[in-house]
Amino acid sequence: MIKKFYKTFSNEIGIDLGTANTLVYLGGHGIVINEPSVVAVNQKTGQIVAVGAEAKDMLGRTPKHIKAIRPLVDGVISDFEVTEEMLSYLINKAEKMNKKFFRPRVVIGVPSGITNVETRAVYDAARSAGAREVHIIEEPMAAAIGIRLPVKEPVGSMVIDIGGGTTDIAVISLGGIVRSKNLKIAGDCFNADIMTYTRDEFKLLIGEKTAENVKIAIGRVVSGPTLEAEIRGRDLVTGLPRQIIVTDGDIREAISASVNTLIDGIKEVLEMTPPEILSDIMHRGIVLVGGGGLIQGLDLLLQNVLKIPVYVAPDPLSAVARGTGIVLENIKDFQEILISTQDEIPPR
Repeated sequence: MIKKFYKTFSNEIGIDLGTANTLVYLGGHGIVINEPSVVAVNQKTGQIVAVGAEAKDMLGRTPKHIKAIRPLVDGVISDFEVTEEMLSYLINKAEKMNKKFFRPRVVIGVPSGITNVETRAVYDAARSAGAREVHIIEEPMAAAIGIRLPVKEPVGSMVIDIGGGTTDIAVISLGGIVRSKNLKIAGDCFNADIMTYTRDEFKLLIGEKTAENVKIAIGRVVSGPTLEAEIRGRDLVTGLPRQIIVTDGDIREAISASVNTLIDGIKEVLEMTPPEILSDIMHRGIVLVGGGGLIQGLDLLLQNVLKIPVYVAPDPLSAVARGTGIVLENIKDFQEILISTQDEIPPR
């Protein structure tokens, strides 16, 4: 009875707390917020200047007293206070769209294999940001639920969630993760590879945002018709601005070592997977989710190397957020899947 009462008078919010982007699902409304996980802080006053897209635009462009911070590194909280401020901003923004009397119930997606201390940090940050009740779920499981895989059935499914800070490789069956591996090879790593490559090959210093833009524009891991993009940066020899043209071949070469590490990680998980589940995966295929799944040709490359069908999920960026939404609607059914569930605290 109390649960029904709360459900009527409080919001249900699902959060995909990502290193690069944070998505917020609001019960009854779908995904209402998709903001970069960046916060700009005035270091003189300690005040938050901007959050999300506005703060991301400030990266690399701020005066000395303003610092644009990414409070999550490799999928876990590196700056607790700034994460709390960011969550508070996002929860309040979602609540304004549908005002309710009590504090919201929140489900948050975190990378697989994070420690109890890291899980507790996420829980505490969400509670401090205004959540009445906090539940935590592993991102690959949330993604599998979001793309409607039969996670509760005795059937093996494999999900690869390539995010900004981490890649989660998970084999799922009977409502649990059978085998998983968490790699630090993901979108941010590819950006760093491109920055290093342009510095070493072209003697040009570029920023993270430029590297990300060129990766999205012409990044491709299989050969095809040549794609080109202009990038601007600082010449390391003269110290003056310079513009060069890079091709998809350059980007492929830049990220090749990281892509090979990613493939080795997937092979490792497959080698540890029980044979019955492996036969299911061979039949059903592997699903790519997360922003990294959108790199051109990645599904084809994995398919050729692993000899298993590989598919990119529809709208892979929002899979985890959609999964948290489905969990919120049927929280009793997914109780065993959640990493951490907490008792309700008194309403405000």
